[in-house]
Amino acid sequence: MEKKSTENSAINKYTADLQQRFFGSGVTENQGPLLEVGIADKILKFCQANSLWPMTFGLACCAIEMMATGMARIDMSRYGAEVFRPSARQCDLIIVSGTVNKKIAPALMTLYEQMPYPKWVIAMGNCAISGGPFAVPENYNVIEGVDRLIPVDVYIPGCPPRPEALMAGLFKLQEKIAGTRHPFPQMPHPENT
Repeated sequence: MEKKSTENSAINKYTADLQQRFFGSGVTENQGPLLEVGIADKILKFCQANSLWPMTFGLACCAIEMMATGMARIDMSRYGAEVFRPSARQCDLIIVSGTVNKKIAPALMTLYEQMPYPKWVIAMGNCAISGGPFAVPENYNVIEGVDRLIPVDVYIPGCPPRPEALMAGLFKLQEKIAGTRHPFPQMPHPENT
């Protein structure tokens, strides 16, 4: 038991050092706009929620499910999240899908810092949420949760989560941004028409 607590404290110290190096005294929360205008603010949030641009950041097997979400069967482009961008400066959403190790942690934090405001984070899969099956004392380099490094908005559990789960996570993020899920049903049921 003492060995596990020593290794956990080493990871905690490492993540605290990274936080200090990248963010100074801590992660700064988004302060919001300088001026709020009722209807314009609602329209802006509606537009932000329905035009999410995720970054291609797949670390392990969850990335295959993330790619499947963009395919024709699920087609996340119907809900405004189709444009996977390779540059952090063009994205407002990062989907961390896979195991985060000590070696990739500084790169992840650098990419998060390069993203323009407003920005959101989805932790996809058990490895990104808690280290998953790799969070054992023998794997001393696994970060047990990406939320130790950057603030996470939506958690999608599973090993790996299905593409439908990622879509539910995107809807939950839309609900968090705009206060409502995607307002336009894509394929209404025939009995409801």
